[in-house]
Amino acid sequence: MLDYTILVVDDEPTQVEALAGFLKKLGYRVHRASSAEAALETVRTEPVDLVLTDMRMPGMDGVSLVREIKRLSPEIDVIVMTAFGSVESAVDAMKNGALDYLSKPIDLDQLEVVVEKARERRQLISENRWLREQLADGYGFGGIVSVSPAMDEALSVAARAAVSKATVLILGESGTGKELVARAIHQASPRKGGPFVVVNCAALPESLLESELFGHEKGAFTGADRMRKGRFELANGGTLFIDEVGDLPPTTQVKLLRVLQEGAFERVGGSETIHVDVRIVAATNRDLDAMVRDGSFREDLYYRLNVVRVWLPPLRERREDIPPLLDHFLHRYAQENNKQIEGFSKEALDLLLKYDYPGNVRELQNIVEQAVVLARDRLITTRDLPATLRSRMAGKSEETEGKTFAEKVAAFEKKLILEALKEAGGVQTRAAELLGMTERNLRYKLKKYGIKAT
Repeated sequence: MLDYTILVVDDEPTQVEALAGFLKKLGYRVHRASSAEAALETVRTEPVDLVLTDMRMPGMDGVSLVREIKRLSPEIDVIVMTAFGSVESAVDAMKNGALDYLSKPIDLDQLEVVVEKARERRQLISENRWLREQLADGYGFGGIVSVSPAMDEALSVAARAAVSKATVLILGESGTGKELVARAIHQASPRKGGPFVVVNCAALPESLLESELFGHEKGAFTGADRMRKGRFELANGGTLFIDEVGDLPPTTQVKLLRVLQEGAFERVGGSETIHVDVRIVAATNRDLDAMVRDGSFREDLYYRLNVVRVWLPPLRERREDIPPLLDHFLHRYAQENNKQIEGFSKEALDLLLKYDYPGNVRELQNIVEQAVVLARDRLITTRDLPATLRSRMAGKSEETEGKTFAEKVAAFEKKLILEALKEAGGVQTRAAELLGMTERNLRYKLKKYGIKAT
């Protein structure tokens, strides 16, 4: 039985029974209502995930019902059913918060697809909220700040992997938050009571890396005046986060593979086999697929690490996350530095929104922290921003925008989306079909380009 409840609303009893029976066969829990007023009473008293409602009913109509449901419970999704040819009313309902619409007579195959998409959407939102709450509770960071579909997808994968025993490989450029997600995975896992141990392969010389990972015995090498446990032993019963795993030298790759296969190793200079119970989360900003092809990274180790793959997109590819990140770090550092700062000046905000952040979220965080510390007034102005940022953006204006290949492609893509929406009467489902993309992908593009479907 699927843990998902649907409320079917229609003033025609035969229609209600037919749809309710079909949805029950698919495994959903179903409530019935013969009017909008009865539907609202059900919403007030029963848990409901999705409302499937007719548009034309005596008394309150479908558009008013959508508006009232969203006022009472914004998290409830609504799909409206409308007579063939009444697309305008469906568009009106979607403007008021409806997720999608279906034309009567209802195609049951299409109904199954639309309801399943709504269920997947609810599950995705729930998983991401859970993962953020786990991170906030464990570390007081306030959650992973993101509104972008691309990050939603990454966090959904991480949330599902967290409760398993699987090895996780987190990929992404420097500064995208790989360690933050790794900590969230640990905190949301059954191992959260155990240690979370970090080792950065790029920060250690090759001569010391093996000792850091596996430990060493007294006298194993010059300076080894006592036995020392490695990160694997320290992480026993918990999670070992191996950052920049792509920088592992070949000899260490072999020993890491053995630990992943057997859960056993020897300290440097020792002969005793040590067994550990450690969950591995690895991360890198390097292209491991290419490294496997050129032979610099072992293929068998790669497949051992790449059981669950989480890709974190760079900030320039999820620009809708820039405003909430700026706001988050502004309030955080204003509070830490006991400063009364209300926000950014128009010019400073414009500069920050246009910047590409090659250092990703870490760079944005550093920029805001510096600006808060240096701010002279209640508003952060361009003079409070780093000189390097101002110099990189110098001379950039609206007249020069859109000149790069990527910007031209983005402008053309935006134009196609606007044309498809116009042809589809503002209905996103139909526009996505015209464009040959999924509705989820279209919604991501709408947010990316700041397009409001009408």
